[in-house]
Amino acid sequence: MYKCILVPMALDHNISPKALRVAKALSDTDGTIIALHVYDLPTGTATAELSDSHIDEGLQRARALLHEKLADAPEAKPVIVRGHTYRTIVDMAKQHDVDCIVMGSHKPGFSEFLLGSTAARVVRHADCDVHVCRGE
Repeated sequence: MYKCILVPMALDHNISPKALRVAKALSDTDGTIIALHVYDLPTGTATAELSDSHIDEGLQRARALLHEKLADAPEAKPVIVRGHTYRTIVDMAKQHDVDCIVMGSHKPGFSEFLLGSTAARVVRHADCDVHVCRGE
């Protein structure tokens, strides 16, 4: 069993409930589950068009949605950070001494085989165990 589990949550996918169930099953009775959403801003010139108020509004909507998705998982600690998705997940795991990451992944399309999905990058770069859950 694991002492500290990180569950990265994409708020627009329906895989998160399954990942949370798996995390709870793998957690020690006194273990910690961190439910992480990485608020990833658009890159390039699109960022220049976003005002601070737009970014703050989006962050508030994401925070509300994260809390909504965790309604049935009171043991999970919600955390939202801004950053690049896979890199932030790997960095958070190191910073919080996470010993397991449980994350969802959709069935990859052709482009993901060439570019690599977020889950694939986390699997390659994380220093801890990673459990990947497929969508139901």
